[in-house]
Amino acid sequence: MVDDAPANEWDPDAYDRDTGFVHEHGGSVVELLDPAPGERVLDLGCGTGHLTADIADRVGESGEAVGVDAAAEMVERARETYPDLRFEAADAREYAPDESFDAVFSNAALHWIPRGDQPTVAERMADLLEPGGRFVAELGGAGNVAAVVDATLAELRERGHEVDHPWYFPTVGEHAAVLEAAGFEVRLARLFDRPTELAGGREGLTDWLDVFGDSLFAGLDDDERNAVVSAVEDRLRPELFDADAGVWTADYRRLRFVAVRE
Repeated sequence: MVDDAPANEWDPDAYDRDTGFVHEHGGSVVELLDPAPGERVLDLGCGTGHLTADIADRVGESGEAVGVDAAAEMVERARETYPDLRFEAADAREYAPDESFDAVFSNAALHWIPRGDQPTVAERMADLLEPGGRFVAELGGAGNVAAVVDATLAELRERGHEVDHPWYFPTVGEHAAVLEAAGFEVRLARLFDRPTELAGGREGLTDWLDVFGDSLFAGLDDDERNAVVSAVEDRLRPELFDADAGVWTADYRRLRFVAVRE
């Protein structure tokens, strides 16, 4: 997770158990990064470190993969799981190590950063890269989990709670402009649908909202939160739940990019 992940208290056990698809799908972003032996790579928003470890294997002993995350509990778990790798708890807007990197990698993390802070983060990443260094990332794109978010906000508003959309899900043009203003040349930017089966079977949507939804439910007590989640399930069941298979499929849309520091 990266800096202002709104109001979430991250549980590494629940994150790995209920959202393993995050790092599983992130494997294809590592392929896009194509880390080479000897490279130094920063994994921005590394979570529990699984993709950092994948990158470390690819850069080998002559290179280094460094994982950074704002959630101290996630960094602690990453250090426990991969004690030979380097992980740091840091805010992406302020991270300023002494060394530079050949590449910055990020999977499913940038959308936690508030819209107004995106230029600062892009500039910070440009500062950390050598000229010609690449920034390769995937984040939620325009329309990501729109059905889930819309149903949740509608239910909250019917109950008298006014909650704003909490995440940054940009269009290709919007995020490309942020990167270009920070001194990157955007080589690839693609928005695509990726319907994603949620772990947990019939409890999949409940588990997903439990891991990611704290910012939506701020100020609600447990009973009201549970009631809202149950009502959201009722709203979404016809569209997102396969009763025969017993699984929920969230309407993910992803924005993937490759940008090179000029």
